[in-house]
Amino acid sequence: MREITCEAIIQAVCNAVIEANIYLPADLKNAICEARQKETAPLAHSILCDMCKNMEAADELQIPVCQDTGMAVIFCEIGQDVHIVGGDFEEAIHDGVRQGYTQGFLRKSVVKDPLLRENTGDNSPAIIHTRIVPGDVFNMTVAPKGFGSENMSRIKMFNPTVSADDIADFVVSVVRDADANPCPPVVIGVGLGGDFEYAALLSKKALCRSLDVRHSDPFYAELEQRILERINALGIGCQGFGGDVTALGVNIETYPTHIAGLPCAVNVGCHVTRHLNISL
Repeated sequence: MREITCEAIIQAVCNAVIEANIYLPADLKNAICEARQKETAPLAHSILCDMCKNMEAADELQIPVCQDTGMAVIFCEIGQDVHIVGGDFEEAIHDGVRQGYTQGFLRKSVVKDPLLRENTGDNSPAIIHTRIVPGDVFNMTVAPKGFGSENMSRIKMFNPTVSADDIADFVVSVVRDADANPCPPVVIGVGLGGDFEYAALLSKKALCRSLDVRHSDPFYAELEQRILERINALGIGCQGFGGDVTALGVNIETYPTHIAGLPCAVNVGCHVTRHLNISL
């Protein structure tokens, strides 16, 4: 039995929320720089150049790449042979968020109650998704999610007789309706299957997959590419000013579902779709 202390979890989360808000994943940085090279619209090209400079400035000055430092979403994979000691696991996650957002001078955007709207003052609590897996591993993906893009996300419970083209139509319509609101170029996560809430979880997990990695099933890999091409044909462009690149990538995650349904969730990520993988 491997032991991991809550103090180690607190420190890991604290460091991760700071790092995730400063440094974009390499695949996303590369996608933005590649978009700059292929963009033919002068204004959109200029904005993409500014985005690249912004990423460089964030790295150099050690400041957040975006002013909306998000709500902390934490995916945890905990081995069944791991024993967490020295406190409460979920409270350790929340405490790591508190410390990271305070020490890193990150914007605190979480309110205690969805209607009363009083700020918690430390960006806690986090949203935690935990999965028990074989072995003694302890892996976390820390994904601060801004709400300019989160607010544009949608879910639909389809009739099971719909086609892949119907799913593609829905995903494209979500991006079309979002227009400039999610700060394009966007990253699109699609969750297909499961039930109502699991489809949404799949769509959030899809945003954490590298843009360099296509779906393992060729059918869905082709669908990802087809949807991406259709989205970019919308002409919304960088920050909604028109252009060739509206989306940097489309990732689809699937799960078995009921014979009577076909849930589809679309989670929209902005051009700073942040996520950081860490292991203890």
